[in-house]
Amino acid sequence: MSSVLAPLSYGGSITLWACMLRAAHITLEQKDNYQKQTQRNRLYIHGANGTLMLSIPVKHLGHEGHQKYEDVQIDNRFAWQTQHWKSLQTAYRSSPYFEFYEDDLAPLYAQRHTHLYAFNMALFTTICRLMGVHPTVSHTNSYAQNSIAVDLRPLLDTKKEQAVVTLTYTQVFSEKNGFINNLSILDLLFNEGPHSIKLLQNTALPKNYVS
Repeated sequence: MSSVLAPLSYGGSITLWACMLRAAHITLEQKDNYQKQTQRNRLYIHGANGTLMLSIPVKHLGHEGHQKYEDVQIDNRFAWQTQHWKSLQTAYRSSPYFEFYEDDLAPLYAQRHTHLYAFNMALFTTICRLMGVHPTVSHTNSYAQNSIAVDLRPLLDTKKEQAVVTLTYTQVFSEKNGFINNLSILDLLFNEGPHSIKLLQNTALPKNYVS
């Protein structure tokens, strides 16, 4: 596909990345209204007891109205960075490739970030670098209800059943919990390392995200 309009998630799901990496150009949505319970601030990994959700706390308006995603601030009263990094270490320290990537990811969880969009962008950029991909990326200047590009924004919603890719690989706790599909891109990266990009490019996309 030539162009996609994509949400900037906390890490982002395997389905989202499989779609983005087929595009010649990625436009990241920053002008939409922030909504709770989406992958903007939620990341799903495979822990010892199954799916584990990591959530970045954010500051909400104390009055009626909407915040633009780009303006949402992280609530740093909570030690979320320490908690999230420890959870990633616990879940993936025995995975084949965690040790190759931890030095690149650890600084993101050590540096204080004030805005959610900026943190997610820093993580997005790091993941691209670790996978060895260099997409052409821009950001929206205004919100468009409809898009001529393939619209990946619905993939943010965690409350609705989504059409997702089926991409299987060996996970750390698969013998205990079985395979868990469509987790964070970090799950794929820690388990498959440099093979991740080929797996993403070769998996079949949901038909509603194929142009």
